[in-house]
Amino acid sequence: MKDLAQNVAERFMRYARIDTQSEPTSTTFPSTEKQKDLSRLLVEELKAIGIEDAYMDEFGYVFGTVPSNSSKTGIQTVCFCSHVDTAPDCSGKDVKPIIHKNYQGEDITLPDDASQVITTADHPYLAKRIGDDIITASGKTLLGADDKAGVAIIMEFARYMMQQSSVKHGDIRILFTPDEEVGRGVDKLDMNKLNADVGYTLDGGPRGSLEGDTFSANSMTVVFKGISAHPGYAKDKMINAMKVMSHFITLLPQDSFCPESTSGREGFVHPFSLSGELEEAKVQFLIRDFDTLKLNNHQDRVIAYAEEAIAAFPGSRFESTVEEQYRNMREMLDQHPHIEANAVEAMKRAGIDPKPDLVRGGTDGSRLSYMGLPCPNIFTGEMAIHSKHEYVSVQDMEAAIKTLVELVQIYEETA
Repeated sequence: MKDLAQNVAERFMRYARIDTQSEPTSTTFPSTEKQKDLSRLLVEELKAIGIEDAYMDEFGYVFGTVPSNSSKTGIQTVCFCSHVDTAPDCSGKDVKPIIHKNYQGEDITLPDDASQVITTADHPYLAKRIGDDIITASGKTLLGADDKAGVAIIMEFARYMMQQSSVKHGDIRILFTPDEEVGRGVDKLDMNKLNADVGYTLDGGPRGSLEGDTFSANSMTVVFKGISAHPGYAKDKMINAMKVMSHFITLLPQDSFCPESTSGREGFVHPFSLSGELEEAKVQFLIRDFDTLKLNNHQDRVIAYAEEAIAAFPGSRFESTVEEQYRNMREMLDQHPHIEANAVEAMKRAGIDPKPDLVRGGTDGSRLSYMGLPCPNIFTGEMAIHSKHEYVSVQDMEAAIKTLVELVQIYEETA
């Protein structure tokens, strides 16, 4: 395993240079064709290491199998999954990954924009990685460790496993998805093609983190209706829907109930898009909580604010709609406790301190868990994601590979 760190670093930096940014306003799937540029490369590399069934389907999903080398039957087929797309929040074009060998705690000034400085004061986890090799971008883009670190980890793990006949395991399924960052990562996934029993996404942060809780999530839209009139003759006639909407927004709390003021297991309501004209104005919300039952409470509270807003503008009215997005994977994982227990044991065998954690967001695993593939999230080392300060430790990626090697052996041993 002595070459894992160097190999995974080289893989990651190669993948990071490929622009795979997804696009939330797109109506195609995947949302951008350029995501397939990386997916095609991954298929070629999987075949090059001997994975004969590797392929990409019409939707951009990449599948492959490291075949069982065990004489045992009844071993659960384990899937490892990461997404190829990068977030639309920050540019992913012309990424220039830089490796900072044997990092010693100094400020990292990114060369293409000297105003971008990564410090341990702003990024406390970085202080825990003294002596590691740290990869950053150059200052004008995100890095793409979310989730190309996961992709690189799975690819290097697959290469290693194809060469190690002495490491016994069952069938290992590999899955790379598009469009996770825009919430559509498994929209077109054929579970029969995947054909796995349990799964793990590689899309987590600090070394040792194992995430089995995500938000439950709905989207909500509130549309305010006004009355149009010529502005020169509007007295006692016009009701401006944009003003109703604006009043509604001011009613939302600033010190609670919102992303800016919540942490841990607290849920929130987040207005993220406003649009409107005189007769109609729309607010789009993210509704989030770890307790699925609380989503209805949050939505009722939004409706109460909307009712207060139209009361201030007699003659106006509103409509609201809600769509389910994903649910907390905890509800599924609790039915299969061995999945997380095996990951904890694998980390311990790899010399890593397991740190059960939660995701204040969602992963492909959130939806996979409800599609029949219980799927917690394992660390990759990706940090400061969706930003120009994004970084990843090479040794964190190496530790993740060692965890996967131990994990598949546990499934073989316990079959």
